[in-house]
Amino acid sequence: MRTFDLIRDAVLPDFRERVAEYLIQYETVLLCENAPDPELARATANQLRGYLRGLNTTRVLGMADWEELDRRVVNTWL
Repeated sequence: MRTFDLIRDAVLPDFRERVAEYLIQYETVLLCENAPDPELARATANQLRGYLRGLNTTRVLGMADWEELDRRVVNTWL
């Protein structure tokens, strides 16, 4: 399953729509057909990690989910 699909599934149902709106911005850069500038991809991946950390801090995302998603972001884009 794709990383962004896993994020959407891991978020509490009440927050999925709002989170999905934010994820589009990250997906646009990280999953574009033309390889993004490596610096832009790295910066975007780090921003995504911070966003996921914030979701975990506000209890919108569980700790186990956050750890797995963070690992996937690092392994895929960093």
